[in-house]
Amino acid sequence: MTWLRHLAVWIGGAALLAATAIDTLAVIGRNFGLPIVGSIELVQAAVLVSGIMGLIFATAGDDHAHVRIVTDRLGRWRSSAALLGPLSMALFFLALLAGSLWLASDLWNGHEQSELLGVSWRVLRLIANLGLGACIVIALAALVRRKQP
Repeated sequence: MTWLRHLAVWIGGAALLAATAIDTLAVIGRNFGLPIVGSIELVQAAVLVSGIMGLIFATAGDDHAHVRIVTDRLGRWRSSAALLGPLSMALFFLALLAGSLWLASDLWNGHEQSELLGVSWRVLRLIANLGLGACIVIALAALVRRKQP
């Protein structure tokens, strides 16, 4: 499964580098009177891809923020908090996915596109929804792994 991880790192990293390059070229172009039309739309799409990859990696590596100042003082309740963390994370991602699916279903046939380049919001919503679904599965898998002795 390391090849899949490497592929995802390259996809997320390439998307972040693309966003940086597009934005840099757009700023330089504006200063020379040659603006890049639709640069903001392209940066938004690239940041979505890199952000989803970041969420997936943070969830899979259990690298989300922990409030250790609280959890270190829980004593015997610390194990319950360790189970509550992945569960609450999965529920949070589920709420985000539910809202995103609701929007996607309402606007699926709306032919939404960005104003300048015609980037399809349907495709971007699909990427976001798949990423959120992956985060839910990963968080629940972490919950199952922690319950086992």
